[in-house]
Amino acid sequence: MKENDKFPSPIITPATKAEMGDHDEDISREDIIKKGIVSEADYLVLEDYTRKLFQRGTEIAASRGLILVDTKYEFGKTKAGKIVLIDEIHTPDSSRYFYEEGYQDRQDKGEAQKQLSKEFVRQWLIANNFQGLEGQTVPFMSDEYIQTVSERYIELYEKIMGETFIKADVSNIHERIQKNVEAYLQSK
Repeated sequence: MKENDKFPSPIITPATKAEMGDHDEDISREDIIKKGIVSEADYLVLEDYTRKLFQRGTEIAASRGLILVDTKYEFGKTKAGKIVLIDEIHTPDSSRYFYEEGYQDRQDKGEAQKQLSKEFVRQWLIANNFQGLEGQTVPFMSDEYIQTVSERYIELYEKIMGETFIKADVSNIHERIQKNVEAYLQSK
């Protein structure tokens, strides 16, 4: 296999939150069960949910001319013991997508894949000497670069949702925040 080749079937690579910091830490299925993070029965449910979510995400992506390359799902457990999703899924922050059109040609030529994800932001940060390490300062992002990021996220939204993204009116952002907070508080 070479980089960006498709696996014969999806693989699951479990992770958990690290003891220190806010990053994910790879962990094996066996260690998850051995350490009592979840029971074997719960792990089987998590695996089943993961495969079904990935299959559905793959189908939706394919219907929009995209390939769902990889993604992460975060789960939790309610007080009643029910396993539930606890974070967003199939977004540019949790997933990578390649364009189906031209995928095989690019693979055959050993070219980089055209993708939609936050990876381009990560690469920009690394190129500007920032990896989120202690003591590092986030580099300045020009308005032009921020616009590029916004356009890429909008492109992904439109490809996945199959509809045009309508930008919100941000002429009075403080009023908008106030209105939304008040509406939320009234709903409680």
